[in-house]
Amino acid sequence: MLNERAALVVKVGQAKRAAGLPIYTPHREAEVLDKAIKANTGPLPDRALEGVYRELMSGSFALQQPLRIGYLGPPGSYSHMAAVKHFGSSVEFEDLHEIAGVFTEVQRGHVNYGLAPIENSTGGGIVETLDAFIASGGDISICSEVQIAVHHSLLANCPPRAVRRIHSKPEVFSQCRTWLATQYPRAELIPAASSSRAVRTAAEEVKTAVSIGAEPGSAAIGSELAGQIYGLKTLFAKIEDNPSNITRFFVISRQKSLPTGDDKTSIMFNTADKPGALVSVLQVFERAGINLSHIDKRPSGRVNWTYTFFIDAKGHRDDPAMAGAIEESASHCRQLHVLGSYPRSKRIL
Repeated sequence: MLNERAALVVKVGQAKRAAGLPIYTPHREAEVLDKAIKANTGPLPDRALEGVYRELMSGSFALQQPLRIGYLGPPGSYSHMAAVKHFGSSVEFEDLHEIAGVFTEVQRGHVNYGLAPIENSTGGGIVETLDAFIASGGDISICSEVQIAVHHSLLANCPPRAVRRIHSKPEVFSQCRTWLATQYPRAELIPAASSSRAVRTAAEEVKTAVSIGAEPGSAAIGSELAGQIYGLKTLFAKIEDNPSNITRFFVISRQKSLPTGDDKTSIMFNTADKPGALVSVLQVFERAGINLSHIDKRPSGRVNWTYTFFIDAKGHRDDPAMAGAIEESASHCRQLHVLGSYPRSKRIL
């Protein structure tokens, strides 16, 4: 039955290419997943069923047209993990090294979609992504959002008692502070540019130690995916102090998503230079009965002490209330860009 479905997928892909339609359609993906999960009577958990369907859709993408997904690397990063969980394993993944590079390659059409972290539940907004939106001038579209649970693991190829050095990103050390103080109060904590790079460095140190007959005392804190890629075993899983640590990602592209009835709209704007301009913008959405789920700001980068604001509003840009609120808000702004409307993420991967 899966292969019968795949044969139909090939025909669908031919029709889409002939009509110039996108292969990946987030609104349709949301409908398929919701329908499958509503039909689930167990005992298979919804999360497992969703994983099966995501892999099935990933294989369908490959049959219709190869997709290239850009992410913030190196391989094994949480961005890489989010990309694999969202798009499945049948697409191509491109390590683009920097968040700005993800935006640039999407704009140039060198990758079909890009994945960029926008917010962490404990650390707040990701400034590199906000700045990349500012630099893009609104010439990019958010077509989907992804939420993943961030679980840190201690990775090494030695017994737990032999760990002497631990590599990771400073923010990761902060998120595991209590666990580290309890389990490894005397270990040397070595900062790295990213958790996946830390895992790679620890793996290289282990190989060097083994080659000279020394005990490999190097470890790293990162994702289990990074451990699998670079050949380190998981000594301890889920060592983060906050087990509810979640990172939200945007899928960016040059296409727009159609309404699903349960959407968000992200907007970037600079207010006019007048008293109460920001309040005026926010009140527009209040009067329209539109809930704002997120607000952030960054220096505009043009004039000192001027700011670019970012908001997430519940609803689609094509909804009459949202369309009216956006139009009225623009009258209080120097610039206003709708960054995209997209299906609201309902589940944590």
